[in-house]
Amino acid sequence: MNLRTTFKIDPAPVKINYHTPVMFIGSCFASEIGKQMSDGRLPVLINPSGAVYNPISVSKTIEFIISDKKFTEENLYNNKGEYLSFNHYTDFSSDNKDKCLSRINDITHKAHEFLSNASFLFVTFGTARTYRLRETNEVVSNCHKLPQDNFIQEILSVEDIVTRWRKTLLNLQKFNKNLNVIFTISPVRHIKDGAHGNQVSKSILFVAVEELLKGSDTFHYFPAYELVMDDLRDYRFYADDMLHPSSAAVNYIWEAFSGCFLERKIIDLWNEVAKITKASNHRLTTRSDDKIKIFANRMLKQISEVESKIPSIDLVNERNYFMNLKK
Repeated sequence: MNLRTTFKIDPAPVKINYHTPVMFIGSCFASEIGKQMSDGRLPVLINPSGAVYNPISVSKTIEFIISDKKFTEENLYNNKGEYLSFNHYTDFSSDNKDKCLSRINDITHKAHEFLSNASFLFVTFGTARTYRLRETNEVVSNCHKLPQDNFIQEILSVEDIVTRWRKTLLNLQKFNKNLNVIFTISPVRHIKDGAHGNQVSKSILFVAVEELLKGSDTFHYFPAYELVMDDLRDYRFYADDMLHPSSAAVNYIWEAFSGCFLERKIIDLWNEVAKITKASNHRLTTRSDDKIKIFANRMLKQISEVESKIPSIDLVNERNYFMNLKK
């Protein structure tokens, strides 16, 4: 008896390797899969402005990156002495406006350079609901926990998303003609919209993406949502909040993702590198100097072996960590 609803995911026509930069932009789910790539030191940049959830905010983020926008004080909001950007995560905020602007402009320029040479852009939509700042009528990416009456909540239509994103996709093609764009829908439920409201929101996203994919050879879709909702379909695969996928679910999706976008030899290399990066973050349970030195020497040998296979890989921090363990 088959107790799961499995389905086939066709291999991607273009593959990711250690020479193909990849950018992830979108909801926190994009961050989870991007982190898996980072663990294997594949060239990746994840949500340079912080997690963004609705299609308008994702589009704005990409447009800022393409144009290498220079943010000024006029683009900031002063909340009781703290300068913040409604287009960026709270980590960019500061009581010093120059520091805030420097952080924002530095990462925007870095993302601009990265995306200009990237081979893949993975876009994850989380919700069709948006918040507009009453003062400017602009859709915000982050409300920064300001009072709710500062914002107007709306739900996008399929037409809103498609119209906006056709322009964004055209700009992406002009900016980087070699870029492959892959859409995903986040399986994380936005339960604050209500169970029915979340379903309505996700449905809008699905129809909009389907429209955007029509007649294109460079825009594709990866079924992350379906893997959780149809294949796993069990609360065992959710975190304690019963909304976000558990680590087991993320690992399962990563297996499907890597099987789709990575060649077998790259997956094998990823496994080698991930063992090194995870070992460098692992808390040692022994106090024996001899055992620690043996462990460090073994990991340094593995680093040298990986570097001989992937000359471009950056394992400097890991090498320094294990060298320090020997002292």
